[in-house]
Parts: sequence; structure tokens; C-alpha cells
Amino acid sequence: MINTEMLKGNMTTLVLVCLQKRDMYGYDLVKELQDLSRGALEVKEGTLYPLLHSLEKDKAIESYWEEKEGERRRKYYRIAKEGKKLLKARTADWQHFRKFMDHALSDVKFAGMWV
Repeated sequence: MINTEMLKGNMTTLVLVCLQKRDMYGYDLVKELQDLSRGALEVKEGTLYPLLHSLEKDKAIESYWEEKEGERRRKYYRIAKEGKKLLKARTADWQHFRKFMDHALSDVKFAGMWV
């Protein structure tokens, strides 16, 4: 399971990564995030939908309704121009953070350190 504290600051990035691939509706996003994490991530509606609404308010994503014959109407989300910029910035931030953490942890001796 993924540490939820580490996840909180990265959900926006993960959602934008998914929407960069293709337009998705809520449940589709939940499944994609589970697949992306190889089942380690369980996203609840109470986490996802407020995030989607916030991203839409910030113009990072857009939504539209689609109804296919024999199926119920679904609200789809797609990444917008601002979302692509945000994803690029968050990707750069992550690379810097990762380098910092890799450097900080490079001296850690794991054998016998934590039990």
C-alpha cells in the first residue's frame, strides 16, 4: 500500500498524467490510477471528485457530458492547455525532489538501521 501522506501532494500530478493519455470519466480514472499503481492505490470518490472540481476551476482540465446508446450519461474530463503546463512544472518539481531524496538517502545504511 502507498503511504497516504506521500500521496496527498501528488494526486494532482497523477490525475493529469492519466488525462494526458486520454479523456476519462470518474470511475475510469479510478481504474486507471489503480492500474498505474499496480493495485497499490485505492482512490475514493471523496478524494477524486473534489480534486477534479478544483482542477476544473483552475482551468487545468475541462469537462463535457457524453451519452452513448444503451449507457448512462457520463461526465468526461480532459487535460487543458493550463493542465499541460502544470503537469510539465510538476514533473520538473518531482525530478528535483527525487534527486534531493536520492542524494539524502545515499548515505543511509539500511542493514540494522530500522527494525
